[in-house]
Amino acid sequence: MDPIQKIKRIKQQILSLGPMLPGSISAQWNVCGVAGCRCKDRDNPKKHGPYYQLSFSVKGKSSSMFIQKDALIEARRRIKRYKTFKQLSFDLIQAYVDLARNSGINKEDSI
Repeated sequence: MDPIQKIKRIKQQILSLGPMLPGSISAQWNVCGVAGCRCKDRDNPKKHGPYYQLSFSVKGKSSSMFIQKDALIEARRRIKRYKTFKQLSFDLIQAYVDLARNSGINKEDSI
C-alpha cells in the first residue's frame, strides 16, 4: 500500500478509537479490622471482595484506581482500545519512515 494512503488510513483508525485506558485490571481480596468478622474466622475465613483495581503508568509514574464491578466491561474495552492505539502508533511511525525512504523528507509533507 502507498505510504500516504496508509498514513491516512491509520490516522482515521486512531481518531475513531474512542476512550482508552492504559494498564491492567486485577482482583483484590481484603481482610478488614472488625473483630469477629467472617474474614477472620479461624476455621473458614472469607475475605471481602473481589475489589477490582486498574494499575497503570503515565509519564513514568505508577498509579492505580478502583473500578466498580458494573464498569468492568467498559474498562476492559478501554484497555483493549489502548493496546490497539499503541499498535496503530507504531504502524503510523513505520509508515512515515517508509514515506521518508521512498520520497525523501520534504517540508511540503503535511499528512
